[in-house]
Amino acid sequence: MTTQNSGYSAADIKVLTGLEAVRQRPAMYVGSTGPSGALHLVYELVQNSVDEAMAGHCSRISVRLDGDGHITVSDNGRGIPVGIHPTEGRPAIEVVLTTLHAGGKFGSPSASGSTAYGIAGGLHGVGVSCVNALSDDFTVTVQRDGSTHAIAFHRGALVQPLARTGNADQTGTSVRFRPDSTIFEGVTLDVRTLRRRLQEQAFLHPGLTVALTDARGREDKLETFRYDGGIASFVGHLVADRTPLHPQPIAISGEHEGHQLEVAIQWTTAYAEETLAYVNAIFTSQGGSHVEGLRSALTRVVNARARTEGMLHDDADEQIAGYDVREGLVAVLSLKMHDPEYEGQTKSTLTSHSATAAVEQVVEAALERWMTEHPTAATAIVGKALEASRARAAARRASERARYQSIDQVVSKEVYKQQFGIRSKNWHQSASWITDDAILSTQADMWDGPDDARVLDVCCGSGVVGNAFRGTVGHITGLDLTPEMIAMAETRLDVVQQGDVYDMPFEDNQFDLACNREVLHLLPRPDIPVGQIFRVLKPGGTFIVSQLVPYGPEDAPWFFRIVKKKQPLFFNNLMAEDMVKLLEDAGFVDITMKELICWEDIDIWIDTWETPNLHRHEIRQLYYDAPAEVRRVHPFEIRPDGGILDQWRWVVLRGRKPSA
Repeated sequence: MTTQNSGYSAADIKVLTGLEAVRQRPAMYVGSTGPSGALHLVYELVQNSVDEAMAGHCSRISVRLDGDGHITVSDNGRGIPVGIHPTEGRPAIEVVLTTLHAGGKFGSPSASGSTAYGIAGGLHGVGVSCVNALSDDFTVTVQRDGSTHAIAFHRGALVQPLARTGNADQTGTSVRFRPDSTIFEGVTLDVRTLRRRLQEQAFLHPGLTVALTDARGREDKLETFRYDGGIASFVGHLVADRTPLHPQPIAISGEHEGHQLEVAIQWTTAYAEETLAYVNAIFTSQGGSHVEGLRSALTRVVNARARTEGMLHDDADEQIAGYDVREGLVAVLSLKMHDPEYEGQTKSTLTSHSATAAVEQVVEAALERWMTEHPTAATAIVGKALEASRARAAARRASERARYQSIDQVVSKEVYKQQFGIRSKNWHQSASWITDDAILSTQADMWDGPDDARVLDVCCGSGVVGNAFRGTVGHITGLDLTPEMIAMAETRLDVVQQGDVYDMPFEDNQFDLACNREVLHLLPRPDIPVGQIFRVLKPGGTFIVSQLVPYGPEDAPWFFRIVKKKQPLFFNNLMAEDMVKLLEDAGFVDITMKELICWEDIDIWIDTWETPNLHRHEIRQLYYDAPAEVRRVHPFEIRPDGGILDQWRWVVLRGRKPSA
């Protein structure tokens, strides 16, 4: 055993100064170097302007996107101070823009005896300096004290010292920057997400005007947001396409031990919960202690009301769980507090314990009063929660009974007919992949056979897959088990037959091409249907199939649980390599494969009758609790409104039956 530390000495200890640490590990400061990180740069600047608005010194914020990649954030606030800092000996604006943990929001009294900000989103003096460090072009223009000043940087380094550039008859700050392309390589700003965030700020601050200009096209697109109704109008906006259980949002406001609170809530007939929570106007996407307080208060009040009204079974000690109380809930929570504590620099989760008690006490007292004053609406809210709770319990009992039953190794035709017969009513609206142009065109583009080819669309569904080959083949036959699907497919294909994929009603060597999409995972022994396809193809015929597959062994078990909870018939969690082997074992040769992705809205995907309410909650929870190894390989997005977008991986394979 050696005691000598060869190759590691004091000289190997590197000290990062200034903004070097930000450029070395940017994701530690802005969350990622992808689209969300680039957006975070904009959010940091917008938040500075919002802090000015909360302090009562700003009434307008503007964001502009230019075609050359520059972004400009402007406000009519007081303007960043430009005088010489008393201890640093440099202009205060230069100190703020180049020094981590420098700013006016730490809460200590200024020389005049007051603080620059009362309650603010900025805490650590890190935000704007990080934006400077991660921009290849960063210019700030300040108007204050009758003068206009400008200062410019390149990747955090000063390139144009502060200089007076003219007179000013107003005040404000304008920051023009471009994210560093060497860090945010190939990243395009998601304008929809930015638009939503700016609109949220207008809702949160009645009287504040927020403007977004997209100047990246031929003509500038300007949107202006201003709402005088506050968060109650915010909730009204969110429930616009839903059916509310009570006509107006419940508006709650109050103060508890220095915590200022505003909440607006409205229950709807929908299933999903949508709770948006903010601390000092910063969106906390992962919730935290303030959301825990809200949920605890709602659960306690609804259960108390149910007991008071005699709606619970006393003999069974019945209680309504929190997620049943929140079914169909739309809520906006805005908390203002001094010195909030967050889980990280991006402030996605509030960890201040004091927030839980403050929110809980204010909401509980106010909601109890409201329910007493509105008994009819209160009964509707409690009744919906109770119905959800009992439906979940019934589903769980049914699931427990099923554990003792043997699982058939062949899909029941009657169950298949029932499920897909009912789903046919809204088939094309139940998932994005069903009519996805990329998947359909990829399958069609892989066909290189004769124009008069005879095609078989296996498990044709609504016929969209077979129809994708229209114009490049001769005759298209469909095969399906359900009468409802057959009726839909007949509007697109030349003829549709009812039949079983395990014993296809066709002679050998009948078709030049067979196509199939997203069915093999429903079938026990998928080798049998693939063998049937091989049988009915002519020698030299082609099989083109597309299938949803996991990204790899890391996400396969997790994704299997998700799909199985949504679709009880889900049987095979086929990987890409499994698909290739399936075709090879059937006898297909010259197999080629293409991969593509399709974003799926999970809330739409699970909104089908065969998905029990309990499973909908569990599916969403699987995304919330996805382990790190899954997140590394399987991209998905939990939106600010609570919706989930999942990036599904598809493979499209082509195999050829050997010529005779």
